[in-house]
Amino acid sequence: MILAFHSIFSAYGFWLPNDPRGSWSDFVASWELFRFGPATKTGTRTSVAAVAHDKELRDAAKEGLKYPPVVFTGLQALAISHGFAKAAQEAPYIVLACAILPEHVHLVIGRHPRDIRRIVGHFKGRATQALVAEKLWPDPTRPVWAAKSWNVFIDDIEHLQRAIAYVQANPLKEGKKAQHWPFVTPYSSVDIAGHAEQARRLNEGRQ
Repeated sequence: MILAFHSIFSAYGFWLPNDPRGSWSDFVASWELFRFGPATKTGTRTSVAAVAHDKELRDAAKEGLKYPPVVFTGLQALAISHGFAKAAQEAPYIVLACAILPEHVHLVIGRHPRDIRRIVGHFKGRATQALVAEKLWPDPTRPVWAAKSWNVFIDDIEHLQRAIAYVQANPLKEGKKAQHWPFVTPYSSVDIAGHAEQARRLNEGRQ
């Protein structure tokens, strides 16, 4: 039984469809990017961020983007957290871990009847709205997020504990402070299996 999801989604321009380390894309829509190679789709369940690759080629490919790559400031990260809190309350979702980094986001989310891609879209949408509302995104034509996300289904407690620890450690790996968001529910206070079973029954009732 699925207990939770580990989702990673990036700011616009951070992870290209033909990134030499692999991507979540099936094709490259822009010629300016395609000239640096076809899509490098990967189905791996583990992060490929640390895989050795040609960084100069990757940086050159980013020159072909329609807009400059997005790198969030501290204030923008805080606004994004406000949007995430709203999404978590609306659904509701149980967020077990969250790391908002300058170029990408990690979330561990308890099982929910909605498709994980729709859940990610909900978080992205509310975060974008918060950036605009707080006047931290003045150009509405410029995209905030990459189109897709990397999602792993977690079906055992050990895997869940590793995923939470991994997300919590991410800011520290980038030399930043540990993050503590009010919308995150501590793992120890949640009946994960019970929540997953309740979500499964709710989903069956909607079919």
